[in-house]
Amino acid sequence: MNLTVHGVGIKIGEQFQAKVENKMKKFDRYFGDKAVASVRFQHEHDDVRTEVTIKIRSHYYRAEAIAPEGIMALDRAIDIIEGQIRKHKARMKKKNRKFGYMKDYIATLETAEAEEDRDEEKLPTITRRKSFVITPMDAEEAVLQMELLNHSFHLFINDETGKVNLVYKRRDGDYGLIEPEY
Repeated sequence: MNLTVHGVGIKIGEQFQAKVENKMKKFDRYFGDKAVASVRFQHEHDDVRTEVTIKIRSHYYRAEAIAPEGIMALDRAIDIIEGQIRKHKARMKKKNRKFGYMKDYIATLETAEAEEDRDEEKLPTITRRKSFVITPMDAEEAVLQMELLNHSFHLFINDETGKVNLVYKRRDGDYGLIEPEY
């Protein structure tokens, strides 16, 4: 796995880098050398926010956690990513072509679950479908439309670029703009 570790306002020493690499080796046996991982540490008040992103082919796994120490936050983020993989195990089995790189990991999970004799979590299902016309507008107008509709996101065609964009409301009350590349 190709791993990059960087800190925002935090100096990453050699020993700390080695600890992070050791903890992230857990994913090597599942993803191999094709995966690209990024671990980012940032001070947030008296705590450390850790963001872990793993990209394998066209799939992303991302988690963030906050703890008093960076390693504790990293452990929490790794647990979150493992939970995401476990939660989507059934979906990955159905679409084996796209998740072929996870075949060994899925088999390992199945054996562990059989031993623990846990109840399966109910997988989320699509219960409603909606279609609508995407209209050209600028990002500010899209934010206004989103607020008027009382939604947390709004899909639109950017009238400057002619491409599909998405605006969304962030947890901090601000707005975000997603401009996909295609």
